[in-house]
Amino acid sequence: MSDMRLIETTESALAAWPSGALCVALSGGLDSTVMLHVLASSATARARGLRAIHVDHGIHPESARWAAHCAAFAAALDVLPLSVRVDVLRGDGTGLEAAARRARYAAFEAALGDNEILVTAHHADDQAETVLLRLLRASGVAGLGAMQPWRAFGRGALARPWLAVPRDAIRTYAEAHALTWIDDPSNASDAHDRNYVRRHVMPQLRARWPHAAEAFVRSASLLRDAAATIDADTRIALAQAQGLDPATLRIDALRALAPYRRAELLRAWIASLALPAPTAQAIDALAALLDAREDANPIVAWPGAELRRYRDMVYAMAPFAPIDATWTTTWDGRQPLELPHALGKLVLDGNATTPLRVTFRQGGETIALAPSRPRRAVKDLLQDLGIPPWQRDRIPLVHDTEGLVAIADLVIAERFGARIRRLVDS
Repeated sequence: MSDMRLIETTESALAAWPSGALCVALSGGLDSTVMLHVLASSATARARGLRAIHVDHGIHPESARWAAHCAAFAAALDVLPLSVRVDVLRGDGTGLEAAARRARYAAFEAALGDNEILVTAHHADDQAETVLLRLLRASGVAGLGAMQPWRAFGRGALARPWLAVPRDAIRTYAEAHALTWIDDPSNASDAHDRNYVRRHVMPQLRARWPHAAEAFVRSASLLRDAAATIDADTRIALAQAQGLDPATLRIDALRALAPYRRAELLRAWIASLALPAPTAQAIDALAALLDAREDANPIVAWPGAELRRYRDMVYAMAPFAPIDATWTTTWDGRQPLELPHALGKLVLDGNATTPLRVTFRQGGETIALAPSRPRRAVKDLLQDLGIPPWQRDRIPLVHDTEGLVAIADLVIAERFGARIRRLVDS
């Protein structure tokens, strides 16, 4: 592909996109360097408004120098640069590569303006690698459609105009224009799955099938078309199966679906909750979860997410961090009480007549709801209220000098004479 073909591909994409300013995701590597250069050379792109954003993950010791390189390159093209430093959370079980990607895209989303289009330089080789990786993860039709050339993103959209452009064409352009770029040493490591596919698997496939990458790209396009048809049907099924809480699904609705439809619904549901995609093992385990006894409290987990069952519902959530069950504090009720472990705040409406003490459940607690009524076990009250077992130990208990007077804002003893509200960040 000549320079002119690369430019024509870009200009054709620009003409097809709705109006909106452009923001190039600039890592400083070969691909994004060429993307910014091509767009900076386009009168159409400049007329829309063009800027570049670099995300500094802070992982590599040279990351600050890379950020400076990107800023200097953008400025030399008379393009406004923005550099954002992010903290990469490494302890969620999904691996450094996935954690860095989430942090990067969260930064992109936060920086994007209304109707602005984030442009990335993903190309045909990237798309082929993605298809292979998703095949190895036993992805469904939507997953095998790999990267989309256009999708809604943040307050605007994310565009990938070069998904049919081979990496060699991008390198040829860079060399013809004497561009310089950053070579991230991590790209030479086989520790990351994508690097292994890029360095070892794809060369072997090309040696036998020279047009392997193009074939993967074409298959991904066809699968996206098929996924669009399936998605419409899945959205209807999801709306029928979902509970009042979007993070729940009805057991009876799931059982009524054929296994392949249930799998598609599960993937769509998890994606709608912004949780990591379920593994093939997790999808297979869903049947066992549906067939478990109601009192078994089964769990299906994969890195970054888990499914739990309670009564006639399946719940999806991020894994819970353990809490300190021995935590306790005093509270005068005058100011909101910040609970530990990001469990929200307690607010007292009224006056506390005695000093209050707040704890978590230790087991065996009882409460007298009214003087004329027998004491009730906290465990039984929470069960009567339909609180799932995994949430019960995370509910604060409020005591005065005479004993337990409130189970958060759920149950309050008649003698307490005040109202408690629990505020939880959504």
